[in-house]
Amino acid sequence: MKLSRTIRLSLHILAAHKLRTLLSVVGGVVGVASVILMVAVGRSAEASVLARIRAMGTDMLMISAAPPRLVAGRERQGEIVASLLPADVSVLRDECAGIVRAAGAFDKSMVARHDSSNVTTTVQGLAPEGLVIRGFALETGRFHDDDDERTRRRVAVIGPVVAVNLFGGRDPVGLPIRLGTVPFEVIGVTSARGADANGVDQDNVILVPLETALRRLFNVPHLRTIYLQAQDSAMLARVEADVRELLRARRRLGDGQVDTFKILNQATLLDSQRQTARFLTLLIGSVATIALLVGGVGILAVMTMSVRERTREVGLRRALGARRRDILVQFLLEATILAGLGGLVGASLGLLGSALVGASWSVAVSWPTVVTAFCTAVVVGLLFGIYPAHRAATLAPVAALRAE
Repeated sequence: MKLSRTIRLSLHILAAHKLRTLLSVVGGVVGVASVILMVAVGRSAEASVLARIRAMGTDMLMISAAPPRLVAGRERQGEIVASLLPADVSVLRDECAGIVRAAGAFDKSMVARHDSSNVTTTVQGLAPEGLVIRGFALETGRFHDDDDERTRRRVAVIGPVVAVNLFGGRDPVGLPIRLGTVPFEVIGVTSARGADANGVDQDNVILVPLETALRRLFNVPHLRTIYLQAQDSAMLARVEADVRELLRARRRLGDGQVDTFKILNQATLLDSQRQTARFLTLLIGSVATIALLVGGVGILAVMTMSVRERTREVGLRRALGARRRDILVQFLLEATILAGLGGLVGASLGLLGSALVGASWSVAVSWPTVVTAFCTAVVVGLLFGIYPAHRAATLAPVAALRAE
């Protein structure tokens, strides 16, 4: 029997049993559409997380004070924190090769007020070099500079969320605010940055000169964070080792003593987040692939039922001269057509769903995933169609003709 005639016959048989064909196709449609849509969303989430980390700088190290040490057997205990000192900043800048910028910082949650409006925000004292290291940009106004730092001026640069909550649609530059009970003058508004990799809103922040924060606002002698910028991201591992060695020496820590500080390497964080995001995307794709297997099981069930219903037809064709190979090819073609139709419709729905989701959220469609999902659906349908096709091909003609 010619292949073209077998295809026409298969299409005619599938069209004659619309409900059975529909049930066989649905599984493939759901599987392919799920794979395409979920992988697209997963890739988008991966790109979003990596973009947030890159926006913070891939050549940056962050040093923070160690968390409180837990002492067993005590119900309550105070914080035991080895503080970072402003002197550490200059020492690290001068003695660690590869560091081009260094800046101290101290942040605290506070209530900011203007007239009758108030907002709870993060107030961060940050040295001018820290503005460059962290990549802040201005929407309007100016940043505080070295003169503001040296004279401990009460000036503030606010994030766009703070600007909207306190001033509405007005230009806040030159207007007063209060941080706690201390008056400040707004000198600038930062550009929108969104949330960081930890989900913290970087637009709900107020930046003030570090010396002003330490002496006039928080009244503390130590730092909470030190930001370091290396000459190149490739040097971060070596710079991190030098920084750790120097800080341990300044704190006279012996070989058996743990660090009293933490160092966060942005390059390491970026690589870790990339691996996590890829694993999540792979996991999402694997879960969606299960739907393809479910679709294959549906084809197996429907094709097995089809063989039972068409036993007399198979027997008649065998009696009229059809070979086992002809029967096998016909049933395999039917399974492949069902899987291919499901894959085609599923791919169309997956792309449509990605476009609809992309209208309100960035979605990165992976065309290799589209092709792979379609091909996988066809292969799965073909594999699950082998058993019923073999069963039909091995029916004895006489027994098949006698079947009810």
